[in-house]
Amino acid sequence: MTVLTAVMILGIAAVVGLLVLRLSTPPRHMLPETVALPDGVRAEAVTFGAGWYAVVTDADTILIFDSATGALRQSVEIAPAQ
Repeated sequence: MTVLTAVMILGIAAVVGLLVLRLSTPPRHMLPETVALPDGVRAEAVTFGAGWYAVVTDADTILIFDSATGALRQSVEIAPAQ
């Protein structure tokens, strides 16, 4: 019974320690202050890559921007489901 109690205490301490470590680190990527989206378009999701970030819009378009300059690199239209 003592061993089980010790294992439970160590497990809870490990979970608390991992939560503290994960929640105390700042996010790795930050979205720029201003993102130039076309008029009437709203962002639904954002993802980051090496040197770029992509914004998925409600107009079924993915806009890929350069992370250093903020310039639009590419626009990808999402085909409707069939």
